[in-house]
Amino acid sequence: MPRFSTPTPRPKKESVKDAEVTIEKSGRQEDEGFLPAPSQKRGFGRRWTYLSDSVRRAIDQAPVRKGRWKYIIIHNSATRQGNAAIFDNYHRRVRKMENGMAYHFVIGNGSSSGNGQIEIGNRWTRQINGGHVASDYLNDISLGICLVGDYDRDLPTAQQMAALKELLTYLRARVGKIKGQYSQVRGHREINPKPTTCPGKRFPIGVVRREYP
Repeated sequence: MPRFSTPTPRPKKESVKDAEVTIEKSGRQEDEGFLPAPSQKRGFGRRWTYLSDSVRRAIDQAPVRKGRWKYIIIHNSATRQGNAAIFDNYHRRVRKMENGMAYHFVIGNGSSSGNGQIEIGNRWTRQINGGHVASDYLNDISLGICLVGDYDRDLPTAQQMAALKELLTYLRARVGKIKGQYSQVRGHREINPKPTTCPGKRFPIGVVRREYP
């Protein structure tokens, strides 16, 4: 009788052409414990225009696990109006998402919430996976930030861009480094397994990527 050997499993890979990113799935990640809430350093020594005390407090108090969030992914809502409550209702009722709004954060454009207003979703508060990328694996390691607007037609407001930069700075410090590197910032289209224009053809993703490599 011929003998058959069982091949050694290799890490699975997901490649995204536009992103020039290869993601290796190496099995279940070992639990490294929680990051301490930086309450004593909440301001990081600077003044914040859009990160209010209550927003920073909510970011700090979430039970963040070490090594959990490898990516921060930027989206646009593809609508000219909206806020966290509207998106939560839509995702629950229409898209049948049990955990509601797919994103962890929303930045308003002045239509249904303040211009540059940062809203926190329950997925951040509870530290659960997002629903903003067409990959279960990526949703488990990626934070989603949605800016309200349709950036195939329009540009984000100056206030939204300023708020986004504050939020990226604070979040990357909060979730900590992984192998000496801060969470990587990507536009949705750069990392999504399925074709998309999000966060929009007119969104200045190159500018954001240069500031947050």
